[in-house]
Amino acid sequence: MQSSDVGARERGKIWQRKPSPSAADGVIVNITHSVVGYHSKTIRFLHVAFDAAEETFLAGDHQGTIYLFDLSRNSFKLVQRTGQACTALAFNLRRETEYLVALADYSVKCFDTETKELVSWMRGHDSTVSSISVHGSGRYAITTSSDAAQLWDLDTFQRKRKLNVHLSVGIQKVYFLPLSNTIISCFKDDSIFAWESDTLHCKYQLPVPEDESRITYRAFAVTRDGRALVAGGKSNFLHLWCLNARQLQRIIQMPPKVRTVRHLEFLPDSFDGGSSQAIGVLSQDGIMRFINVHTCKLLFDIGSLDNGINTVAISPNGHYIAAVLEDGSISIYSVKALSQDLNKNVLPAGLNKKRLQALLKEFGEYPEKYRMFIWRSLLQLPENHAAFSSLTDKGTHAGYLGIHEKYPIKSRKLLRILQRVLSAMAHWSVIFSEVSYLPLLAFPFVKLFQNNQLIGFEVVATIIINWCQHWFEYFPNPPINILSVVENILAHHDKELLQHLVKYNITSQLYAWPLMETLFSEVLTREEWLKLFDNVFSNHPSYLLVAVAAYLICSRTPLLQCNIKEDLEHFFHHRNNLDLSAVIKEAYHLMDTTPEDIHPKRMLDDFVPLTKGQYPIFNKYPKFVADYQTKERERIWHEELEYLKERQLAHGLHAESVKRQAENAAWYRQQQLLQEAEEQRRKILLEEEQKLVEQRVRLAAMKRELKVKELQVLDAAHRRFLKHQQEQQKSELRRLDDEIDRKVVLRSRETAALIQDIDVRNMELEMQKKIFEQQLAKEQEAVTRGVKGHLDINWIKADVEEQKFKRMLEMDQVPDVEDYENTEGDPAKDDQLSPNVSWQTQMLNKQRMYNLDQEKCQEELAHLASENRERETRLLQAMDEVEGKRWDEVVERHVELKASQQERAAADALRPLLLDERSQALEHGDDLYKNVFVSLRDASTKCPTEQRRDPLHGSGEQIPGSLCLNNVSLDSSVQLSLDRGRTDLESKERELLTGVRELRQKLTTRARQRYSTSSLTDGVTSIHY
Repeated sequence: MQSSDVGARERGKIWQRKPSPSAADGVIVNITHSVVGYHSKTIRFLHVAFDAAEETFLAGDHQGTIYLFDLSRNSFKLVQRTGQACTALAFNLRRETEYLVALADYSVKCFDTETKELVSWMRGHDSTVSSISVHGSGRYAITTSSDAAQLWDLDTFQRKRKLNVHLSVGIQKVYFLPLSNTIISCFKDDSIFAWESDTLHCKYQLPVPEDESRITYRAFAVTRDGRALVAGGKSNFLHLWCLNARQLQRIIQMPPKVRTVRHLEFLPDSFDGGSSQAIGVLSQDGIMRFINVHTCKLLFDIGSLDNGINTVAISPNGHYIAAVLEDGSISIYSVKALSQDLNKNVLPAGLNKKRLQALLKEFGEYPEKYRMFIWRSLLQLPENHAAFSSLTDKGTHAGYLGIHEKYPIKSRKLLRILQRVLSAMAHWSVIFSEVSYLPLLAFPFVKLFQNNQLIGFEVVATIIINWCQHWFEYFPNPPINILSVVENILAHHDKELLQHLVKYNITSQLYAWPLMETLFSEVLTREEWLKLFDNVFSNHPSYLLVAVAAYLICSRTPLLQCNIKEDLEHFFHHRNNLDLSAVIKEAYHLMDTTPEDIHPKRMLDDFVPLTKGQYPIFNKYPKFVADYQTKERERIWHEELEYLKERQLAHGLHAESVKRQAENAAWYRQQQLLQEAEEQRRKILLEEEQKLVEQRVRLAAMKRELKVKELQVLDAAHRRFLKHQQEQQKSELRRLDDEIDRKVVLRSRETAALIQDIDVRNMELEMQKKIFEQQLAKEQEAVTRGVKGHLDINWIKADVEEQKFKRMLEMDQVPDVEDYENTEGDPAKDDQLSPNVSWQTQMLNKQRMYNLDQEKCQEELAHLASENRERETRLLQAMDEVEGKRWDEVVERHVELKASQQERAAADALRPLLLDERSQALEHGDDLYKNVFVSLRDASTKCPTEQRRDPLHGSGEQIPGSLCLNNVSLDSSVQLSLDRGRTDLESKERELLTGVRELRQKLTTRARQRYSTSSLTDGVTSIHY
């Protein structure tokens, strides 16, 4: 047993020398992964998975390192480092280089083995993924954990469906059934369901045994044809279910050493059609036992008690078993070495060759799924692995190095397999390197057994030994003796057809040999060809020759109609519309009715299988022809070598002479060139000097031009700069105009709003003024009524006193009085006039004082008006100066206007004072009326007819009551003067308000313009005018 440590290598060979496993343990190589360093340790492998197409498998360890091992090429390489322990692996995706790996973080990743890139990352599980099942098409996958199973689309890597179960039930395994669209789900309660993968409808449920034979299932395995299912668990019993009948078919009891079944795996066979008969059972002791499910016979076992097996994967062709051991290493077992003692060539009990022939005659062909197994059994192939390996190790034969040029097969893999099989045939016998039709003969079988080159080689070798007897006796010519046998059969059974063929010079080499050298592969389809060789392998080797004659006889109608040789040749190299069943039936008829003297059995021996261990010596050919051809080939080869040597020597001499001639010619040419070069240099020097002078002149001119251009450029740049400045200034002016217009619009809006406010305020003032005038009118009317009442009372009192005075005068009148009055008349008159004069003087003084006060008030009002005019003038003059000031300046002006309004309001406050003085004057007038009435009464008594002069109006006659009227008129004049002053004041006030309103409008307009400019520049910059 060889050992291989991958270590820190990323690629290398699996074994260093050719493995030779023994029948005792069958181990080819044991693979480990160790790390050498300060802390040396072994990294344990956890899982393995084989590829369905080739003999390669993936292996993942507990550090997440994934290796790809190729057993056919003896190589391995590191394909990924995931950094986490892998819990499951799966190959066989639709894209052959991709694979799935389940990691310890409950996720599933898809990687590529060639590019080593992450293709997809699939998440969704909440527990460890224990298994991954891939559909046969490679487009879908099922990942299973203890609580859920998820169906994934591998084209889009999206989850399609999810199966959730209760934790008390639990999932054991969910996987695809081979060769169908059925999903099998196995649960911990031993229930097994089958689901349709497209619709996920439940198709059926397998009935669970209710008796003592019921076991707790833990492991499951399905045959490659999907017809049988084996389940095992915590016992030594295995349940074999027939999925077609959906019932328990058989209960298999394992040896008593088996107490628990941990893993089950069917052992594939290339010729069983997918119905595997051997199954491997891994038990609790770490030993995997392989038994036959039909005979319950123990075939062989692998593993040991010291180092048991944890998990197992078997290659799809059944040649290798990869087992992960308890110590973390991987052991590769050879199934062929383990099964050397088993006789796999014996047909199953009750299935002998005669019975197969009877079945073949009844149905015409063997079942597709059993055909390879039956062929293998009929041909009794020895499967000599060592002998075949010795042939293939010799490499590609020289005769088949250029096979791709003569036979350009599209599939490179198939071409490589064909080249290897033909090379093995050539190494087995020299004649096969010279046979030109061997690729045509072997190709159908190589293509049919391309996954097992050993079987393909042995089938071709068996056919050559048995069905191609005497074919090489006339080499390199066709086997004339065998062709004559076919011609004799045709002459006996259809003489007319033979004569027709002879008539047109069609010999057996044209109508029989094309069918024989290709074994009918050119004229039959695949299904027809397989059906024909079911009968060929089941009968005597002479059946092939009889089948050629039968094919000709069944094709007699189209052959008799052909009169051209080229048409007949085309007929035997292309497929024709022919019933193969009739050909086979005719062949059996010819086998039975052909006379013994011309029957092929008389010339051909019975079937002889290949010998076991070593292949037999094949020398049934004219050796001298082969030797002669070999010698001729060697002679030609030597002559070619001699010719090549002589030609090489001649080429050398010729090359030497040519070289010398070339050297001489080169020397003379060099001398001539030197002279010419010298003259050329002189000319060049003269030309260069002349060019230098011209260049200097051009350089000076260019400098001048450059200077001029530079000046022009500078001038143009200066002009462009000035133009740019002008455009900037214009744009700045346009911007300022836009800002001014916007500010004007804004100020006009604000002014309109202020005007509306002032108009409302004026309306309020007008209302207050009207209310105040109404109050004044009412008070004046009340005062007038009071004055009239006092006047009436005074007149009445005066009349009463006058009457009393008259009576007193009448009573007290004496004669002395008159004398006294006459003597003292003038002083008395003066005394009487003095009170009147003093009263009038007082009245005039009061009126003068009132007029002075009124004039003073008017002067103050005029002063205030003049101040308002001056302020208005100053405001008008400052309008041009304050255009750029902010809105707060307008507010300050507005405050000043408010102050002027307050002053005007103070002037208006004088009106009540004037009214108070007016009322006091009226009260004083009452007293004056009283005194006037008394003086008038006295005057009327003393000199009633005397003329009096109005001290106010100069001269004139008046009645006693006229003075009172004048006094009243004086009071009314005072009132009229007050009303006139008030009217003037109101008119001036209106004019002042009109001017202030206009001034406010102008200031508001300027403020709006300034406010719009300040808002445009966001308060950062301001323009002062």
